[in-house]
Amino acid sequence: MVAEPLIDLAARGTPERAWARWRLRRPELSLTGWRHLIVVAPHPDDEVLGVGGLIALARSRDLPVTVVTVTDGEASHPGSPTCSPSELADLRVAESRRAAAELGAEPPIRLGIGDGRIAADEAAVTGALSEVLAECGHAGAWCATTWRRDGHPDHEAVGRAAAAACAGTATRLLEFPVWMWHWATPEHPVVPASRARTLTLPGTAVDAKLRAISQFRSQILPMSADPADQPILPPHVLDRFTGNTETFFV
Repeated sequence: MVAEPLIDLAARGTPERAWARWRLRRPELSLTGWRHLIVVAPHPDDEVLGVGGLIALARSRDLPVTVVTVTDGEASHPGSPTCSPSELADLRVAESRRAAAELGAEPPIRLGIGDGRIAADEAAVTGALSEVLAECGHAGAWCATTWRRDGHPDHEAVGRAAAAACAGTATRLLEFPVWMWHWATPEHPVVPASRARTLTLPGTAVDAKLRAISQFRSQILPMSADPADQPILPPHVLDRFTGNTETFFV
């Protein structure tokens, strides 16, 4: 379940400057001993917003990376006069493939679950992720996915499914927030500060992440002047993902 009815896209949310000092006070995430990174994203672009820098850094160290997108993101612009849901899905899948190339990763594995329906199909998602981990998960493997309290029902359901798939395996779970930056503050009681780790990114990883983000034109630019076609990720939202750090909960 969603922690609270938190995400108001019409609101600007918590300013990035409110989080900057908090991030820098977190211990550094160590990649020592990592042998494989599996990234599970609810929608095409979550993998880049949350862990694009980590993906680029892992690939620069020749660590294998497997990206899974649970939905094709067809519900991001309901009522759009420009794109039908199926057309939007095609756009977002293509954007995600181009973004993966910018990060040095292979195209994502697509599960094809309906956008907005992940909680209803959570058991199927858990089963599919268990199959991925059976191939990729082993000692030294980490599964990075959206935080189970992120405030978006799809994000939370994917987090739960990934946690269930990792349970009892050698693969370790790593959660990342996406919408928490928008609705919460560093003092919010649900924010697990003691579990937070910061990854400081080299300039090459930051640059790769910025190139990858720029591929998601359907999300960062208006598709038309119609209100239903306005960007889901306007500049004040993107500011939370374009710095030289990423944050994870271990």
